[in-house]
Amino acid sequence: MIQVGEFEIRTQRRVVDHFRDQLGYRYLGNWHERQGNRNIEADYLMRFLAGQGHDPDIISKAVEKLDKAAALGGGRTLYGANRDVYGLLRYGARIRPGLGEHMVTVDLIDWKDPAANDFAIAEEVTVAGKNTKRPDIVLYVNGIAVGVLELKRSTVSVAEGIRQNLDNQKRDFIQPFFTTVQIVLAGNDTEGLRYGVIGTPEKYWLRWKEAGAPSSEAPTSPLLRELGQICAPVRLLELIHDFVVFDAGVKKICRHNQYFGVQAARAFAQRREGGIIWHTQAAARASRWCGWRSGSVSSRALTAAC
Repeated sequence: MIQVGEFEIRTQRRVVDHFRDQLGYRYLGNWHERQGNRNIEADYLMRFLAGQGHDPDIISKAVEKLDKAAALGGGRTLYGANRDVYGLLRYGARIRPGLGEHMVTVDLIDWKDPAANDFAIAEEVTVAGKNTKRPDIVLYVNGIAVGVLELKRSTVSVAEGIRQNLDNQKRDFIQPFFTTVQIVLAGNDTEGLRYGVIGTPEKYWLRWKEAGAPSSEAPTSPLLRELGQICAPVRLLELIHDFVVFDAGVKKICRHNQYFGVQAARAFAQRREGGIIWHTQAAARASRWCGWRSGSVSSRALTAAC
């Protein structure tokens, strides 16, 4: 007889295998018993930065700057810390090597060459807090936790995973762990995947819908298929770099239609053709028009406008 917990274990095992075998993530292990799990695993980050040719002193200062940005306390909110961390991830950490020397930029993520980064996952990551919690799967890029995934068996609603993620972001649980997290995920085998960012209310969590029939090699499970569409290394970095905005105290990420609309706009702009994007907001049923002129187009600007 199969025990209830075995269904979750089997789902998690399939997801781990998919990340490792199909998406190319490195498997760090089961961190249930590992001590001192953090959202910034300094050893992995320092190893990446050393591979980029930085001196040990520069590396130490860059890690220290990231740690400081990710710290809560003194009235700092999760939103504020997450925004500061995002700025360092996207634009790099500006470091002065020594007194009187010119500032240098240390890129914590190589946005230009996704393959140069260290994509990794760990499962059952025990995180100490006011109440210790254990996210099912954590996604790391160069040792920095950028994604958290909660999984449920097929007979339990994805909404349970969403609420679990939202609870974990509260002060009474492991809020500090989410200061570096850029995408939050919940899913099961029948309903597929839902995604959001820190602070996203439950009703605004989204399902990624990608046009086109799946190939014969694509997984039949909607959960695995949608994980591949969002968390494939190139796509994940693109979503974080180009499609995240901090807007008056609210962090936002694009919907699938905004993402593909921007991709289409880019193609037109590269041919120096103008155009408009039309879509309907589900909540207000009000049409929105976003226009662009020929020339270059900014993904972030167009996403924010739409």
